[in-house]
Amino acid sequence: MFSVIPLMIIPFIAYNVILATGASVDPWNGTVFSVNLISGGQWTMSLGAMLLAIGLLFLFFEILKSTRTSNTSVLDHLFSTVVFIAFLVEFLIVAGASTSVFFLLMMMALIDVMAGFSVSIRSAGRDVSYN
Repeated sequence: MFSVIPLMIIPFIAYNVILATGASVDPWNGTVFSVNLISGGQWTMSLGAMLLAIGLLFLFFEILKSTRTSNTSVLDHLFSTVVFIAFLVEFLIVAGASTSVFFLLMMMALIDVMAGFSVSIRSAGRDVSYN
């Protein structure tokens, strides 16, 4: 049953929770951690970059889920579409969602929807025989 829940809803919820509890004007540029590299450079991970990395990880698993050919895959595609629509509506209406981080998360949700339907259509075309 949990396999039909789109994973892209997790970054959506995380963004909104951070946005609701963030006291600063732009919480996405805050440094989460930094690592000194062998080259002498310092790599820093901001909160926005971490959320994007998590979104990419979930997008990978969503694309893997889209290769299933079960009855629940239709529900998974439907719910992924609903998540993308929620991203789009919030991007257009909520001022706090007008950031590059949110836009890129929304694009990941769109890729999830397009990949899911593309894989389903492609695999359905292989199941059809013309005799």
